[in-house]
Amino acid sequence: MLTIGQFSKTCMVTIKTLRHYDKTGLIHPCTVNEENGYRFYSEEQIPKMLLIKKLKYYGFSLTDIKDMLSDNSILLSKLKKQKNVLCESIYDTNIVIKDLEQHIQSLERTGDIMSYQNNYEIKLTETTDMPVISVRQNMSIDDYGKYYGILYKRVADENIVLDGKCMAFYHDKEFDPDNSDIELALGVAEKTQSDKTISGALCASTTHFGSYAKLPEAYGAITRWISDNGYEITAPPYEIYVTSHFDKIPVEQWETQIFFPVNRP
Repeated sequence: MLTIGQFSKTCMVTIKTLRHYDKTGLIHPCTVNEENGYRFYSEEQIPKMLLIKKLKYYGFSLTDIKDMLSDNSILLSKLKKQKNVLCESIYDTNIVIKDLEQHIQSLERTGDIMSYQNNYEIKLTETTDMPVISVRQNMSIDDYGKYYGILYKRVADENIVLDGKCMAFYHDKEFDPDNSDIELALGVAEKTQSDKTISGALCASTTHFGSYAKLPEAYGAITRWISDNGYEITAPPYEIYVTSHFDKIPVEQWETQIFFPVNRP
C-alpha cells in the first residue's frame, strides 16, 4: 500500500490533482482510513495513473479519459481521431508561421505594420451568366464539405456535366462562422441541367493566394476600393475556388477569386 504522498511522488502527480481525480471519479484511493481520512493507493493502480497522465498528455479532456477508461471498445478510435486532430493542428500552425514570416518581411521592407494589406490589385470585371446547381443553407464554415458532398452526389446521380467552377455566395449581412446564410454552387456546362443562372454583372474583383484565414484582407481591400471609387454593392459577394487543398498543392498556391457585384449610383 502507498500513502497518497508516496503515490503522488511515484506517479509525479500532485496530491491536489489526485484529490480532484478522486472527486470526479477518474481514479479512487483503494482505501480511506475512516478515523483520520488518510488515503491509500495500491501498487496495482500505478499503471492506470500513468495511462491517465499519458492520455492527458495527448490532449484528451478528463471527461474523455473517463469515458475511454470505462469503455475499452472506443480506445483505439479515440486515439486515432486525436492523432488526426494533432496533425491538423500542426498543419494549421505551420500556415500561421508562414504568414507571420511574410508579415515580418513586409514590416522590415516597408516599416508599415499594415502594408501587407496593400497586396491586392482590384479591377472591374464584367462577368457572364453562370448556370449552376446549388444548395443554400444556414451553415458553419466547417459544413462546406458536407454540402459540397451533396452537390457532387447529384452530379454523379444525374450525370451533370460541370464547367469547373466551384463557388460560395454569402447572403448574410453580418459574419457568423457558426451559422451563416451561405449558398454553395457548382458551375454546369449545360443550362438545361442547372438549378438557376447567376446573371452576369459588373463586379469589383481580386485574386487571393493562400489560406482562407487571410481572406478578410482581400475583402477589406475590395470594400475600401468600392468606397474610394464611388461604387455601391448590389448583390452578395462570392468566391470562386480556382485551386484549393483538393488539388494537393501547397497552401500558398491556393487561388481564390473574389467578386463583389457593384454599380455606380
